[in-house]
Amino acid sequence: MNDMIGFDNETYLRKQTEEIMKRVQGEESKLYLEFGGKIIFDYHASRVLPGFDPNVKMRLLHKLKDNADLILCIYAGDIERRKVRADFGITYDADAMKLIDDLRLSGVNITGVVITRFQNQPAVNIFKNKLERRGICVYTHTHTKGYPSDVDRIVSDEGYGANAYIKTERPLVIVTAPGPGSGKLATCLSQMYHDYRNGIK
Repeated sequence: MNDMIGFDNETYLRKQTEEIMKRVQGEESKLYLEFGGKIIFDYHASRVLPGFDPNVKMRLLHKLKDNADLILCIYAGDIERRKVRADFGITYDADAMKLIDDLRLSGVNITGVVITRFQNQPAVNIFKNKLERRGICVYTHTHTKGYPSDVDRIVSDEGYGANAYIKTERPLVIVTAPGPGSGKLATCLSQMYHDYRNGIK
């Protein structure tokens, strides 16, 4: 039997950090990085990639933290329907809270939480209040009018421009979520629209 490890975590960390930081152009510009998959306890990846550390993404975040702001997205419908994360059997809102705690314990601060496709749902407002009581900045984005086909409306003050702008200070902005379909890409595009209007490259 071959004992060679299929995934080299140290090489991954070194190369990812180098390549990401190469793309950061300085304080006058922003690089938005959508950080998909599970941040911690990614046992699916460790099953399909022998040698993969289930927490290597958290280690990568830790390496980038001094140059990065972090935005966490969560879809309002997942909170309202009490969607459960299959691997741990906990709801997405509980998972978001746990992720925030785990990030803080690792020294990674959350710049803000974005609740996407927000419709003022009572359960979502309870979650929002819970976050705010913990000193976390919470932003809400409603459904973008005309999405995905009416580009002129989407890329206007009526579309992305109607979303709250998340003020970030560092050149790298990492956008992540507790699960798929949380609105990470839409949040990146919305931020880029506001940045463009504000003269940020």
